[in-house]
Amino acid sequence: MPTIITHAVTGLAAGKLSFFKDLPARFWMLSIICPMIPDFDVVLSRFGVPFKSFYAHRGFFHSLTFALIIALIVAFVFFKRQGYFTRRWNALVLYFFIITASHPLLDMFTDGGPGIALLSPFTDERFFWPWRPIMVSPIGIRSFFSEWGWNTMISEMRLIWLPLSVIIILAVLIHRIVQKKQRAYQSETPAADSRE
Repeated sequence: MPTIITHAVTGLAAGKLSFFKDLPARFWMLSIICPMIPDFDVVLSRFGVPFKSFYAHRGFFHSLTFALIIALIVAFVFFKRQGYFTRRWNALVLYFFIITASHPLLDMFTDGGPGIALLSPFTDERFFWPWRPIMVSPIGIRSFFSEWGWNTMISEMRLIWLPLSVIIILAVLIHRIVQKKQRAYQSETPAADSRE
């Protein structure tokens, strides 16, 4: 898996790129937490859950089904003021589904560990992408603060953080250009109307 930090960064980047406006603090907190939730299965492994079983690491909690369940729970509990099944509420469900699903989809790019049970519970098959350039992260705090952990962070910064940063910078620049053109058009329109 990529590190838990990178999953959180991915959620924040998605929030920055989202089309939502007037976002409350809970949106940003949930944007950090939801992409990290699938790794809850690491805790279960400490309690003797068998390797590659349904609830083991990269099992059901890394599935698209689980991502949808999390998205629905988040929307029902934290965004009920939006009105259930309204356009904005549905967009929030889709958003939280995507950022939660980003976790297993990123894990599929790693070069180690078991495959991802992406389609659980419909199949037990485990998946990887054909291209797996991201160094798999060590599990556990002690292992994380090691040469392996450091090399993993460098790998993720190069392959995930840097591209995300470029995308965000480009999106912000494009947004500012569009806003500037809209303001210019709006300031010219009344003047044109007054001459008619």
